[in-house]
Formats: sequence, structure tokens, C-alpha cells
Amino acid sequence: MQFFTPGRTEIIGNHTDHQLGRVIASAVRLGITSEVDITTERVVRINSCGYGLVVVDITENEPREDEMLRAAALVRGVAAAFLQRGYAVGGFAGTMRSGLPEGGGMSSSAAFAVSIGRIFNALYNGGVVSDEEIAHCARFAENTYFGKPSGLMDQMACSVGGMIYIDFFTGEIVPLRCDLAAMGLRLCLTNTGGSHAHLTDAYAQIPADMRAAAAEFGQELLGYVNYEDFLAAAPPHDRLHNRARHFFEENARVEQMRYALSAGDASACIALMNASGRSSERLLGNIRTPAGDDRLERGLALSAQLLDGVGAWRVHGGGFAGCVQALVPAEHLEAYCSAMERTFGEGSCNVVM
Repeated sequence: MQFFTPGRTEIIGNHTDHQLGRVIASAVRLGITSEVDITTERVVRINSCGYGLVVVDITENEPREDEMLRAAALVRGVAAAFLQRGYAVGGFAGTMRSGLPEGGGMSSSAAFAVSIGRIFNALYNGGVVSDEEIAHCARFAENTYFGKPSGLMDQMACSVGGMIYIDFFTGEIVPLRCDLAAMGLRLCLTNTGGSHAHLTDAYAQIPADMRAAAAEFGQELLGYVNYEDFLAAAPPHDRLHNRARHFFEENARVEQMRYALSAGDASACIALMNASGRSSERLLGNIRTPAGDDRLERGLALSAQLLDGVGAWRVHGGGFAGCVQALVPAEHLEAYCSAMERTFGEGSCNVVM
């Protein structure tokens, strides 16, 4: 059987998902193609471009320290999540080919985990597991087995597909009909080349800070805190409370972007994405790595030179290293991509929508 799982891009909603906030995300045209056959033994064997040969005995369901940040952990974790939810798993063998560029910001680990879930669903469950459940299983695998402290946005976007608005507080998931090309825009992701290695603690500190701010109001997550109560408390402008401010303001921007996209309002979309980017830089503080790697910062600065007054640019995803996301008017696309690739290398700039 053959399967395709797309990568994803975060349109807006930077670091809101893990606090029961809102996001808009979209599947992209690039992804992972799998070709597998069922086997009689309870072993998964995948020859994967980018991951090499992955062999996992799925009768062993506990997380393994030696598999952290490896593809085997995602296979084992998704299998465990299926079993916990009362679904069946079994062996299969085959290949995976990824069209997602390494470090390209399209969430290859989430796409890989969702691919495993889709295979278990089709081969052993008659397709009854919903896209949303597969996303939850994939997140469980990434968080508990793989060791990546992600929210649910990545997995949900890869699993559900299309462009979607998600409210993690209410559980609402709404497909959005949006044609960026009809608005005269293209969405680009540029990999600036910074490594995500050794950044787990930096990523984990953001939700930890937000939870600490929520705890001041007797809540576990900021999604439960009333914004007016937060403002009335006049919190100081330190890292912890600035990150909380970012959450509340970003959450409001997501709702505004939802209507701007649906209305085909290009100028509003550009303004909102720029406001999101500036908030990530100034309040969230997820641009430069703790070790001082400034490649992402330089990518944002170059994008500002190229797009100021005509387009939008912002950090994409977790931040600290990795990708710049840009909304580029079609007439500026060639010049933008050429300039970014001259600085960050051939193939670094991908037009994903």
C-alpha cells in the first residue's frame, strides 16, 4: 500500500498551541511517501531516506533512552499510543521517501509519526482511527518517546491536511478556504542553516515560562487565564511575563488572520504576519540560540530589507534556529528567493504555497 503525508507550515500562532491557544497551520505540497506491505511478525522494518534502516519490535512498548531523537522512538511511541487507545498494531515492511528538506521547517518528525499512524490505521484498523486521533498519537510519540516537547499543531496539520484553524481550548478545528495565489502572494520558507541540536532546553523553557505565569493566577496554562486579569495585575516586563504577553496578543492575531485569509485580504494578512513576527522577536525571544548562533536573526534582517513595505517575514515554528517564513508578492518572488539563496545556499528557499 502507498501513503502520502504532507509536511506543515505554521501560518500564525507561534508557541500558542501548548497553552490551549489558537493557531492557523497548513499542509504543504512536500511530504513523505511510504510504500509498505503487511508482515506476520510484530516488527516494523522501514528503509527510510534520511533515517536509514529502522527496525522496531513493537511488542516492546516502553520508551528507550537509546532511541531518543531517533525514528525508532516515533515508531515505538505511535504503536504504544494506538494500543493505549484500544487499537491494533502489527508488523509491516517497506520504504519511506521524504521530499521535506532537512531543517526545512516543515516538521519532518511529525510527518514521519503521522505516517506511521496512517499505516497502522489502514493495515490493522480498517481506517477507523480519525485524523485527529492519529495526530494525538503522533504527538504522544514525539513528546514521550522521541523527546521533543512539541505542542499538537504540527501533528494535527500533517494529519488533517489543508489549511486549518485550531482552537485548542475549545477543540474546534475548522478547514479554511484560502487561495494565497489569488491574493497575489506566495508563502516561502528559508532554511538559514542553524542546527536544532542542543536546543531542547531552550524550546522547553518557553512553555515552562508560560505555565509559571499562569500559575500566578492559579491556573496550569495561559489558556485558562483572562487577559484583562493579566493586564490588571500589571506584571513586570521580564522574560516570563513578556512571553505571556506574546501568548495573549498572538492568540488575538490568529482570530484576526482567520477572517483575513477567508476574506482574501492580502494587506491584512501581511500586517498580521509582520505583527506576529515582531512579537516573537521582542516578547517571545526565540530568535537567537543560547550559544549565540545568529543565522536566523540574519535571515530575518535580510527579509526585512527585501520585503519591507511589500510583504511579511517572521520566525517559523519553534525558533532559535531554522527557518524564516515570508509572505511574498508574486512580482517579488524571484528576487526574494534569489537573494535568500545567495546568502543561505542553493535550495534553502522553498515556495511551499
